[in-house]
Amino acid sequence: MYFCRMETQRQKKIAGVLQKDLADILQRAATDGGLKGTLISVSKVAVTTDLSIAKVYVSIFPTDKAAEVLKGIKEGQPVIRHELARRTRNQLRRMPELIFYLDDSLDYIEKIEKSLKEGEDPLENPGLLPRRKKA
Repeated sequence: MYFCRMETQRQKKIAGVLQKDLADILQRAATDGGLKGTLISVSKVAVTTDLSIAKVYVSIFPTDKAAEVLKGIKEGQPVIRHELARRTRNQLRRMPELIFYLDDSLDYIEKIEKSLKEGEDPLENPGLLPRRKKA
């Protein structure tokens, strides 16, 4: 598994196709699954250079349900992958393996803004904000 820093045009194109279709599949599954009022968006898709693995970053609102929804997405990954393969069968020869991650960048930005409004400077005191995990 090798994620290249410089994405090729092919990787970008495949990531864009996967992102668009996954967003539709996940949002439809959320409304059909009884999670009305839950917004699921695919913020980023990164594809390996050999196109075998796709890292999918999912943003879930409200955030208090995020862990539960992400667990459901990971459990339903084979069904999601099958539906995605059906939708993209004319564009992709093989469907990459999907690995889902929770995108917490909006929460992180909110914490930065909150600390700035309270007069605390996270640049001068880095201990104000928790360290982010690199995925």
